[in-house]
Amino acid sequence: MSSGRGPASNARRRLLTVAVVATLLVVGAGLVGLPGVDRVRGLSGGALGPLERLLAPQRDSDLAAARAERDRYADIARQAQQQAHDRADLTALLDAPTTDGATVLPAHVVAIGRDGASGPQRITLDVGSRDGVSADSTVVSVAGLVGRVESISAWTCDVVLLGSPEVVVGVRVGPDGRIGTVSATGALGIGSSVVGSRALRLELVEQGEVSVGDLVTTLGSVDGRPFVAGVEVGRVTSVEPLRGRATTTAVVEPTVDLGSLGLVGILQTAPRTQPRPAATGGTP
Repeated sequence: MSSGRGPASNARRRLLTVAVVATLLVVGAGLVGLPGVDRVRGLSGGALGPLERLLAPQRDSDLAAARAERDRYADIARQAQQQAHDRADLTALLDAPTTDGATVLPAHVVAIGRDGASGPQRITLDVGSRDGVSADSTVVSVAGLVGRVESISAWTCDVVLLGSPEVVVGVRVGPDGRIGTVSATGALGIGSSVVGSRALRLELVEQGEVSVGDLVTTLGSVDGRPFVAGVEVGRVTSVEPLRGRATTTAVVEPTVDLGSLGLVGILQTAPRTQPRPAATGGTP
């Protein structure tokens, strides 16, 4: 009949005995005031540490399990916090003037391209053709114009940003709605004083005055592509001297900080299907 005492059990018992004896010796030495007790206590602590771990494997297992459970709850908390943050951002986007009355597809920035004179030139969003994204759609944030969709894959799309040399936006300026274009500073050879900043170049296509502080909004495109009308682009920060030019040029500070984008909205528009009714002159 087996006694149930294998080699591992006997070894553990012997180690326990050694640990108890060593502990009693240290305690006894401390009671009688023998010299060098502190050094002995330190050595015994270093030696007994591995013995404690060997004699209490269950305690280590419990500790590892507790740590794993803590990490799991911390991960759940982080996810809940991110979801709450996303909900707040989406609410702000849908309540913003840039999306008023529009059909909006929310999207997150998942990659940022290389920087140009006015900041990043491209971003990648986590939505694509399977989400209903189509080329040349307007992309906005809470603050205003971000850019336009350039290329699309099944689950992602690339957006070329306001300030890229490839983006020229028709705009209206100021209370009179003067028509002009906004483009990257380098594209039109703007003065070196603003190169390297986020500034954009405004050029009117008609004669007229522009003042510092004037609001610049999108003019709009056919079927709202690539830019719908009325989206804020920025504000005029300085007006350049004419210097023999026929039209006014100015510097515009964009409303959107392209380097801190998170949640954006793709405005989904459809071609006009109803003919526009004619009107008779002189009628109220």
